[in-house]
Amino acid sequence: MTRYPTAEEMQSFDLANPPEGFVEDPFPFYDALLVHAPVLKQPDGSVLLCRHQDLDRVYRDTTSFSSDKKAAFGPKFGEGSPLFEHHTTSLVFSDPPLHTRVRKIMTSALTPRAIAKMEPGLVETVDHLLDAMEGREEVDLIEDFASTIPIQIIGNLLDVPMEERGPLRDWSLAILGALEPSLSAEQLARGHRAVEEFKTYLTDLIARRRANPGDPETDVLTRLIRGEGADAQLSEIELIQNCIFILNAGHETTTNLIGNGLALLHDHPDQRARLLAEPAFIKPTIEEILRVLSPNQLGNRETTRMVEIGGMSIPRGTNLHLVIGAANRDPQVFADPGRFDIGRKPNRHLAFAGGPHVCVGLTLARLEGKIAIERFLSRFPNYALLSGRAPGGRIRFRGYAALPARLA
Repeated sequence: MTRYPTAEEMQSFDLANPPEGFVEDPFPFYDALLVHAPVLKQPDGSVLLCRHQDLDRVYRDTTSFSSDKKAAFGPKFGEGSPLFEHHTTSLVFSDPPLHTRVRKIMTSALTPRAIAKMEPGLVETVDHLLDAMEGREEVDLIEDFASTIPIQIIGNLLDVPMEERGPLRDWSLAILGALEPSLSAEQLARGHRAVEEFKTYLTDLIARRRANPGDPETDVLTRLIRGEGADAQLSEIELIQNCIFILNAGHETTTNLIGNGLALLHDHPDQRARLLAEPAFIKPTIEEILRVLSPNQLGNRETTRMVEIGGMSIPRGTNLHLVIGAANRDPQVFADPGRFDIGRKPNRHLAFAGGPHVCVGLTLARLEGKIAIERFLSRFPNYALLSGRAPGGRIRFRGYAALPARLA
């Protein structure tokens, strides 16, 4: 049963120690925060931002709001630790000039033409998975379908040999899991270990690729090694950590997009019927999935000067939690925001963030979601989810660990 928090509860809401029920269903809490505390100071001095207009402002103003996380991640991970090195060197948690150099390489590799070339391989991957599920009494839509697609696509992007892709998902889950607002000692140790193992593997892969370069038109790793598209080549550590970032960022969020979409369409049979009757709605369906169950629920920035947001003066050096999951339900922007409507227009969601840090892989993620869900529904229009759904259990990333289903 949904519990609607009170205004008093919201004033003491602590993201690092969330109230009972928040991890399982944060949306009533988001709705209450939007009404009662859209700008909320946290016990550790950080500030929670929930309104769409505030997130949009922060994303666009890179002068007042920094993506660099060295100050925030030092106490969290330990300065010089594997997780600290990774998360302060990768594209998403860096400012210019590193962000500019890495982003130029990625955008030059992920042009519309390059992504169009990936589509046949993506279709082949999806159809192969659908063939493998055909005739089975029960499947897991995460393990057997959603999680496999992005690993193969991003693996292809970096030309990781097929037989070497096995550990990638577990490394990714451990490293991204360390971004949760609070961590156990076991989670922290698992994250550090995953970075070290990933680095060891990539050091060897990069050495092999230097010896035998691929086609930079299709092989992003060769492009990163050469620094093509950037003003200067990346250092070895920048190269390794941004390869880890590409594999991680392209994996869990896309897995969640596909899994969340299949769950939403199952739980809203009227919208599933609408999509089956009008397949042209697939693109707005993907946008509505991204809005309603954003794969990435939280972002962060740090203030570089004193700023005022929502009447609150926020000092320089303050960590801001950007609550994407709440902003995408802001009634000032979205009519009837709790409703899943595949025909919603306009749909100015912030699932891919915004401004100069807007997700560099958004076109590829949309294409993966579109082809996966479109072809799944074409093959199995009457699928039914079974008991035993397992939520991912995270705050920052929203998805399922398991989605048992019957396909016919």
